[in-house]
Amino acid sequence: MSLRVTFLGTAGSIPTPQRSLPAIVVQRNDELFLFDCGEGVQRQMIKAGVSLHRRMRILITHMHGDHLLGLPGLLQTMSLLERKRKLRVYGPSGLRAFIEAVKQTVPFGQTFPLEVIEIEDEGEVCAGKGYMVHAVRAEHLIPNLAYGLVEKPRPGKFYPEKAESLGVPKGQLWSRLQHNSAIKLPDGRTIKPEEVLGSSRPGRKLVYTGDTKPSEAIIELANGADLLIHEATFDDELGERAEEDGHSTPSQAAEIARKCKSKWLILTHISARYKAANLLLAQAKKKFPHVEVAEDFMRIDLPLTDV
Repeated sequence: MSLRVTFLGTAGSIPTPQRSLPAIVVQRNDELFLFDCGEGVQRQMIKAGVSLHRRMRILITHMHGDHLLGLPGLLQTMSLLERKRKLRVYGPSGLRAFIEAVKQTVPFGQTFPLEVIEIEDEGEVCAGKGYMVHAVRAEHLIPNLAYGLVEKPRPGKFYPEKAESLGVPKGQLWSRLQHNSAIKLPDGRTIKPEEVLGSSRPGRKLVYTGDTKPSEAIIELANGADLLIHEATFDDELGERAEEDGHSTPSQAAEIARKCKSKWLILTHISARYKAANLLLAQAKKKFPHVEVAEDFMRIDLPLTDV
């Protein structure tokens, strides 16, 4: 089961020749999750080979322009490409009014149903086959939501020899047991999944922070995460500026990753003042070894464990 992360935009506030504005797309099987929607995101998606017709949820962290001004252009481009599939957009209070204002003042022929969900409370935002998306409130100058894409636990490993020893014929009944459903044999016996399966196996967890200072809520959300994508707008020497502006430094992000025992940390939302990311990476590595700095169009595949 695939889980691919593509960084479409990794800049903070101002785009650069190398970095577009914040946007990260996660592909899970045939479904896409777009976290934030910086300007020109549709061009980044096309360049990255990401279809604008697929089943998709868009999740906006907060109402600062660099994180959502790409939304009007994306909606228009989808319509020009005659998208038909329903699109759901999630985000903080004010998102619906923003989209309605755009549609009223810059009219275009929308070709698909659009549902806007404003998130009022922390907790589960949405769910699908085998996953849930949770939101918590981070710490920024304005309300900011951090999101966690959390897969549900998978059934344990199937042991064919156990099924055979119990007289379960190969085929559909094996499949039902593998999918954690009890079965009844022709002789009247009931076979439970735990009789032929190992212990349940964890799914994967990915957390994206948006803009935030160090946050206990994010530590809790990202506990045991396979991947934590955390902003690191300013280097450690600008810690006071980061505090004033509601941002984080590489060392702070690394400390978050260490506390939540994340397997991997990716730094993003990089200020335009940094022409190269070497300084930020070096600062983070002092506290957490499994870290990289995101670049536009960087791709990561998160494997299943205990397959």
